[in-house]
Amino acid sequence: MRKYILSILILLLIATIGCAPTAVEKTKEGYLNPKDAGAYNHRGIAYDEKGQHDKAIADFAKAIELNPKYAEAYSNRGIAYGEKGQFDQAISDHSKAIEINPRLAGAYYNRGNVYKDKGQYDKAISDYSKAIELNPKYADGYNNRGNAYDEKGQYDKAIADYTKAIEITPKFAEAYNNRGVAYDAKGQHDKAIADYRSAIEIDPRYVEAYYNCGIAAYIKGHYDQAISDYGKAIEIDPDNGWAYYNRGIAYDEKGQHDKAIADFAKAIELNSKFAEAYNNRGNAYNDKGQYDKAISDYSQAIELNPKDADAYNNRGLVLSYKGDYDQSIADFTKAIEINPNLASAYNNRAVACYIKGEYDKVWDDVRKAQSLGFQVHPEFLKALREDPGKQK
Repeated sequence: MRKYILSILILLLIATIGCAPTAVEKTKEGYLNPKDAGAYNHRGIAYDEKGQHDKAIADFAKAIELNPKYAEAYSNRGIAYGEKGQFDQAISDHSKAIEINPRLAGAYYNRGNVYKDKGQYDKAISDYSKAIELNPKYADGYNNRGNAYDEKGQYDKAIADYTKAIEITPKFAEAYNNRGVAYDAKGQHDKAIADYRSAIEIDPRYVEAYYNCGIAAYIKGHYDQAISDYGKAIEIDPDNGWAYYNRGIAYDEKGQHDKAIADFAKAIELNSKFAEAYNNRGNAYNDKGQYDKAISDYSQAIELNPKDADAYNNRGLVLSYKGDYDQSIADFTKAIEINPNLASAYNNRAVACYIKGEYDKVWDDVRKAQSLGFQVHPEFLKALREDPGKQK
């Protein structure tokens, strides 16, 4: 009986925000004059860049106390609130900055970033557009508006914005990477790879660009190149669990199951809750005929994600290989309950029912699998048609 196992490839294409929040004013370093609002604003920026957001907020607040019309200090405090995840406070501060100075492009840009983080993409696009209107050379504004369009699935608009950002700043590695993500989403993988390579040329330690390039290479069936790119991402960032995970999938596709298992194990070591890694390591063990280990991994994947239809389907297959047809049928049924469009689960349940002699259940599952586009094995169909009592 032919195996039908669905391996999950998580296509985590990573878009990066250009210089994310933009601090809108700095002052000279030196002695902090307690009456100098600009000095507090500057020190707040320094604290924020060090990740000390509470101290930054306190300094921006002092700058505002000294100068209630200090639009830049409001926007900078909004940045710090946004980095703490306090989005409503961030929006309030950026809005106050805009009220004080309606031509402060950075405040619109920063508020757009917050709206994007909240998933309010239309508002983000509106703010980025205003920032660009005020500063037509605002490369970060184009880049981040492209990200918002990308999130909305408007890939052509996203590509146009990334292209404009690159035109303004030719060494804008993030814009190349992000345009590559948009090209990948459109299925234009060669263009995507070219953009990722450009990003890497500009920044040879750009982990996300290597990772994304690996995904595009995998989709094209260039497994060796994908493995190389994931390997480079891992070399730069040894704690990148997704890179190990996807490299494991590429190794498995090449039949290098031991290397795949090692990579899935590393991904699990980095994230013990990584359900997909357990499921795919189970697939690799299955391919090696180590069924008990496969069942253990599929069971762990199910424990971590009880809605993982593929893990149930895969465990059902291995149980059927071991002759436990009742439990395998239960797993296929659970997979179908979770995902009624999982065609392989219908096929697999039909095979298990056939082996058990429960012929009245077989044809319904076969027809359902076929209706979902599954190519049922011709030998199985022949057996069904020829054996007495099984025709329908």
